[in-house]
Amino acid sequence: MCLRVVIVDDHVRFREQATLLLELERFSVVGGAGSGHDGVELSRRLSPDLVLLDVGLPDGSGFDLVPAMHETGAAVVLTSSRSVSDYGQRVAQSGAEGFIAKEELTGEAILSLLA
Repeated sequence: MCLRVVIVDDHVRFREQATLLLELERFSVVGGAGSGHDGVELSRRLSPDLVLLDVGLPDGSGFDLVPAMHETGAAVVLTSSRSVSDYGQRVAQSGAEGFIAKEELTGEAILSLLA
């Protein structure tokens, strides 16, 4: 199965690295955005299977964007350079399928959250 992914993160370098990593693991990265607004619009246009969504974006919190991403039909995995424990119950309350720290990002980790 080749999941179509949109990466929403304000750090261009992370988007590039995540794209390379996921494409090596047979994901299809169909787009990337540097802001929440652009990410929602891109997801509406592209209808990805998954949005990899940074928690801290310049125009708002990734937690708040989960419902809009779900409306596009995408599953949502939140990501951050911080640990999941730093966010308490916010990950669960957001409705996202899960959370992966940026340093722990792998295709296998994503698939385990979507199973």
